[in-house]
Amino acid sequence: MKKILTILFTIAVVTGCKKDLLTTTPPSQVASEMMWTTDNLTDQGMTGVYAALRYGMASGGASGLELYQMDCLGFTGQTSGAESLLAGTITPSNGYFSSHWQNLYEGIQRANDALKNIAIKSPSSPEKKARYIAEAKFLRAYFYLRLNQLYKGVPIYLEPYLPEEAFKSRSTEAEVWAQVISDLTAAIAEPSLPDRYTSGNGNYGHVTKGAAYALRGKAYMYTQKWDLAAADFQKVKDAGYGLFANYSALFKTANEQSNEMIFSIQNIGVTGFGSTTQFYCGTRSSFGSCWNTYHVSPNLVDLYENADGSKFNWDAVIPGYSSLSVAEREVYFLRNNLTAAEIAAATTRGAKMSLYLPTGNEARIMQAYANRDPRLAANVITPYSTYLGVFGGANAVVTSRWPYRSEGATNGDLRTDTQSLFYYLYRKYVYEGTTETPGRDYGPTDFVLIRYADVLLMWAEALNEQGLTAEAIAKVNEVRTRAGVAILQNTNAALPTFVTGQTDLRERIRNERRVEFPNEGINFFDEMRWKSWKDKVFYAGNGVKQVWGKVVYAYSFKGDYLYNWPVPAVEIERNPNLTQNPGWIN
Repeated sequence: MKKILTILFTIAVVTGCKKDLLTTTPPSQVASEMMWTTDNLTDQGMTGVYAALRYGMASGGASGLELYQMDCLGFTGQTSGAESLLAGTITPSNGYFSSHWQNLYEGIQRANDALKNIAIKSPSSPEKKARYIAEAKFLRAYFYLRLNQLYKGVPIYLEPYLPEEAFKSRSTEAEVWAQVISDLTAAIAEPSLPDRYTSGNGNYGHVTKGAAYALRGKAYMYTQKWDLAAADFQKVKDAGYGLFANYSALFKTANEQSNEMIFSIQNIGVTGFGSTTQFYCGTRSSFGSCWNTYHVSPNLVDLYENADGSKFNWDAVIPGYSSLSVAEREVYFLRNNLTAAEIAAATTRGAKMSLYLPTGNEARIMQAYANRDPRLAANVITPYSTYLGVFGGANAVVTSRWPYRSEGATNGDLRTDTQSLFYYLYRKYVYEGTTETPGRDYGPTDFVLIRYADVLLMWAEALNEQGLTAEAIAKVNEVRTRAGVAILQNTNAALPTFVTGQTDLRERIRNERRVEFPNEGINFFDEMRWKSWKDKVFYAGNGVKQVWGKVVYAYSFKGDYLYNWPVPAVEIERNPNLTQNPGWIN
């Protein structure tokens, strides 16, 4: 069965289970006495728990709460506007903090309702009830994991509660991790929970043992229990998950149920259902047009290695590039055959026009993106690369050029909503042509939350932290081999892929995660866990940047307290037993 709509009163949402229909009980309330009392209502109620995975998703505007949008806070992504968290002006009263808190607790409330009532009310078969209870424990663990990643210690509620009953104080970060691990351990122990569902299975999208092992392994990474994490990741492999052969095709709808996808948010291409996937990482040249609200940081583009595994160096492609000022470097990104007006404008902006090649400028800059790690071309629309867009209702191959002139049929310019600025745009998860999505504000491709490449690279990290260098290198090389980039080794010091030891491999693993997962909502959480966020994002001169490095909005790091998000001011007002994280002033 493909994807069936889910309805919540007159509000349509897409759930975590493609085959189910959502309860008509409002999700913000504890279920009525009738809920869970039939087999059908049990299915619907469980689907309502999965629906909470879609917290913050919106079809009418960029909520900022979707996981992929959080890449703009990390090393790999950025946004078209000035983010107050990065500018250093945010306060605990900002709705960004409270929205995350409230939406995640909504998921916990739904999971708790299922855990309390399935056992005592549902007439479903014992096997189904046991499986649903295991799924609800996984989902509760997932929501608490997300809270703990951000706030580092939150109140733990294991029963449904009314708002006036929510007066618990915060548990410690360690206590929350223990609860996450406890729930996942219970889910893993349930015999009726399958290792995995194969593509096309009617239950595809539901939690599996493989997903529970993967999530518990991630929790162990946060607690630095490297041996336990590695053991869980081995169990994921044993469950039958593996890498899909083609990286660039992995993120297409046709392959959303490949054995690399361990746990995903299920999307459906029906108008009004808010399943946008990465609509706000798109381009105006897409079908119906999209927005490039979220786009790629030049930091990430420059991190992609050459195909032989050597570090990319601008001066090796364009001698003297680094000796120019940032403003002067714009000259290399200009299109061929500029008009007199365009030359004058570029000169005013500071481009060093004496270096301009009227008929060879595009070819020169394109060499910077040639012979690189193939994931660069798969993930990013680079200058003068093409994109299969739509013009006049028909497919049109357009090109990313600077400065933008006009869109059109094939050979026209790629159009954005930031035409006066030149950014790297995402290609991954961005729909192409007229057939990949039925409309501008909704798309059918599932959004993966856990995939096997993530497991492999966490596994490599866990092995490396135990000093198991060779074993860790082998895990990284599985990912690099699939990508088509030179593999790491520790035998030939003359090669750029030579690993000198644990410290070197640690950074190589981190870089591998940065280049593997853009636009997937992983990088920000990685940088926070590694405590690398300050150095990698807030270094002097960084910010939202155009492709040649020109800063549009500067970042400002105000202190290490930023590593722990504040308890939202509105929550402290509601619950005086909550204490604020150090450094934050209400």
